[in-house]
Amino acid sequence: MTFQIRHVQAVWPNGKYEEYRLHCFADPAEAKAFLDHFQGEPFDAKRDREKGKIRGVWRRSDEYRRILDLGPLSVPELLRN
Repeated sequence: MTFQIRHVQAVWPNGKYEEYRLHCFADPAEAKAFLDHFQGEPFDAKRDREKGKIRGVWRRSDEYRRILDLGPLSVPELLRN
């Protein structure tokens, strides 16, 4: 499985923001396998960044929610509050 790691800042309408680590795959089958295992969110840089800008933010239109569990990974109880 070959991928590159990138970062993007996701910004919600209510002003909340999170730094996301992106795992970028050239092969769609590998991306799907990774997505199925970690239950992540698909990201398309041309569509989701501000007009495809390299340093553009990810303007989210959904409601902000903290990610505490993601596939086999989870935030320790001590750090949840």
